[in-house]
Amino acid sequence: MTSLTLVRRIKARPSILFEALTRPEELSTWWGPDAGPVLFAEADARVGGRFRVRFRMLDGSEHECAGEYLEVVPPRRLAMSWEWVDGGGPHETGRISRLAFELRPIGDETELTLTHGQLADETSRAAHEQGWAGSMDKLARRFGTGPDAHRTAA
Repeated sequence: MTSLTLVRRIKARPSILFEALTRPEELSTWWGPDAGPVLFAEADARVGGRFRVRFRMLDGSEHECAGEYLEVVPPRRLAMSWEWVDGGGPHETGRISRLAFELRPIGDETELTLTHGQLADETSRAAHEQGWAGSMDKLARRFGTGPDAHRTAA
């Protein structure tokens, strides 16, 4: 199994950014790798609560992911299971991975570290990295941070 880590510095306090990661109306503004719309977002951000997001990509394909919140520590950490309900690669069907967001204040900004672990293989890691990079860029733009500002991948 493999994992990916992306880091963004975003012009928002951790508490504001945490809401963007946990409220359905906020998820709808940034989720998905390209400019396609989020069709619906549900989130019950408490340990044992569930999330579900369906989005359409610009090529017309639709994807849906869901999972359970495993850790909810406002405004510092969020971890959840991740499973493709619809979409993703054929090797992703029925596979559960782990997604975590760490938020660290830096002045009036937040360093957001996304780690998606327990991915099947390098193909899965590369596909998820591309998707999450697009989503993180949209999230950064949502708060007035350019997509290339303070961008790193590990």
